[in-house]
Amino acid sequence: QVQLVESGGGLVQPGGSLRLSCAASARTFSSYAMGWFRQVPGKEREFVAAISSSRSRTYYADSVKGRFTIARDNAKRTVYLQMNSLRPEDTAVYYCAANRSGSFYYRVSYNYWGQGTQVTVSS
Repeated sequence: QVQLVESGGGLVQPGGSLRLSCAASARTFSSYAMGWFRQVPGKEREFVAAISSSRSRTYYADSVKGRFTIARDNAKRTVYLQMNSLRPEDTAVYYCAANRSGSFYYRVSYNYWGQGTQVTVSS
């Protein structure tokens, strides 16, 4: 069992930055790939970014490539999402998730989910 707790969301102006954190409870954290997804009301939860367990590979949705950066610290059992140049369309609830195996891009590959943190980009 892996418990995930996100933090760092909030209200930011367009063009601003936020860093989300996701702390994991499991000692086996380093064996999981980690991902960030986001969801707005009435829409499917969509992939944002993922990082392999060894940190050697990262993946991004086209909509955030060049603006967002995913990173992890296995010693701290934490994954981060640095979000720069934020846009109103980035407004969503952001979820982190742990993936034991399978494609990084699909929700069904993720075994554990956090409760989410709200990010609002507005002037």
